[in-house]
Amino acid sequence: MALLDFARGPALTFALVVFLIGTLWRLVGVLALPWRRIPSPPREGAPPAFLAALQGVFGKMVPHKTFMNGAGAFTIINGYVFHIGLAIVVFAFAPHILFIKHMFGVSWPALPSGLIYAVGALTTASLVAALAQRMTSPVLKVISRLDDYISWLMTFLPVVTGLLAVSHLGARYETLLAIHILSICAFFVWFPFGKLMHAFLFVVSRGATGVRFRHRGAEI
Repeated sequence: MALLDFARGPALTFALVVFLIGTLWRLVGVLALPWRRIPSPPREGAPPAFLAALQGVFGKMVPHKTFMNGAGAFTIINGYVFHIGLAIVVFAFAPHILFIKHMFGVSWPALPSGLIYAVGALTTASLVAALAQRMTSPVLKVISRLDDYISWLMTFLPVVTGLLAVSHLGARYETLLAIHILSICAFFVWFPFGKLMHAFLFVVSRGATGVRFRHRGAEI
């Protein structure tokens, strides 16, 4: 119980503070960069900047058919599998919803626990497949850095420790729950400083790309 009290007390508080301050610091740092106006007039029929930014953000969520073949198709489909799986596990599992309600005072109906367990197992397998591809693909091996592997590990550990906790496998439930919470703390601490930050920054980068592309008359 001492480990569990530490995990859901000081450790979680520290991790959330680092997460909030670090994420805000990164966002302010990006948004405070000088915005250079596009000197040329927009092409005829170009949408307003706000609409172009939305097109940039959401248009790229649908993969181009050119990349839907071979390894490219696997990368795209598998990416959707573990991203959607993570979202379901985090935001549709009853204990997680209770935690969010405790923090922010909002809640919503949860999905059945059995379905969450199945999604968690599928997400775990998808993350392992993503790591295997990164380690075996000649291209991904070259462009991968330590950040990629740490970010993968920080994502993988909360999922697998959560599955172990709900399955009561390997140790007492209290110990497994403490390890699960500590893995989430590690995720929160690492989030602002690694590539996990793309969960927020992709909106900025895709939005800016959409504005520039549509300004020039290019399709998204």
